[in-house]
Amino acid sequence: MSRAFLDVVKEYLLSLQERLCQSLGEADGTAFREDSWTRPEGGGGRSRILENGALFEKGGVNFSHVHGATLPESASARRPELAGRSFHALGVSWVLHPYNPHVPTSHGNVRFFIAEKDGETPVWWFGGGYDLTPFYPVHEDVIHWHQVARDACAPFGEDVYPRFKAWCDDYFYLKHRDETRGVGGLFFDDLNEWGFERCFAFQRAVGDSFLEAYLPIVKRRRDLPYGERERAFQCYRRGRYVEFNLVWDRGTLFGLQSGGRTESILMSMPPEAHWHYDWHPEPGSPEEMLYREYLHPRDWLGEQQE
Repeated sequence: MSRAFLDVVKEYLLSLQERLCQSLGEADGTAFREDSWTRPEGGGGRSRILENGALFEKGGVNFSHVHGATLPESASARRPELAGRSFHALGVSWVLHPYNPHVPTSHGNVRFFIAEKDGETPVWWFGGGYDLTPFYPVHEDVIHWHQVARDACAPFGEDVYPRFKAWCDDYFYLKHRDETRGVGGLFFDDLNEWGFERCFAFQRAVGDSFLEAYLPIVKRRRDLPYGERERAFQCYRRGRYVEFNLVWDRGTLFGLQSGGRTESILMSMPPEAHWHYDWHPEPGSPEEMLYREYLHPRDWLGEQQE
């Protein structure tokens, strides 16, 4: 049964990578280059990278399928009963860092795990989601982003979007900064409660909705003018992105612990980021508005109904 699960999920993930690269490459006008790799302990991946394009300063859409004799600690920390099992882990992850500070950075991934032990039933689960990190946010963009996320969740129950939206707010929270990384989206993990077919359908709904959520925002903002001030602030806020990925992100830790390819794991890093000591935005400025209005959890769609 686990082999059948792996094959059908892998087919979907490879097709998702193709579709994401095709659409994002067309938006940029630059094709992604491919870099395949193998993992000595088992498995490998297919990294696709775009650098110095017309739209994206750096973007990556990576597929990986790794397997081994022992599940890494980061994957079993929340489920210690699985420690020591063999595993397969498949996923597609993507990160997009645009040039224009008015176009948000965005991240997403969808993944599937199976943990096995002789004489016992395999344990499987899905995870993933996507989130938006604007530097100069526009309210209508944030509403659109969350509406698409809610629509993707709607066929699976009224409680699904609020549950996974709240999980995203909690997960992408920089505790040491007391702020969210951006304006959230969806995050889910350890999903197996609905049975394989329904859980897999939900994973597909999330993966397939990303372009609908992101590209309209890109098209609206990509030609807005900007100068050195906006670029400097973008690079400063990218520093928060680096901090989250290296301090808090479980996916980065899993990749490194599992012996994945470092270049592919760290493709999420922005090409340029800045840190300034004890910097604070000017009161009343657009930069201050980001901190005041957007870097804390909000019920974006609920506010629209009031």
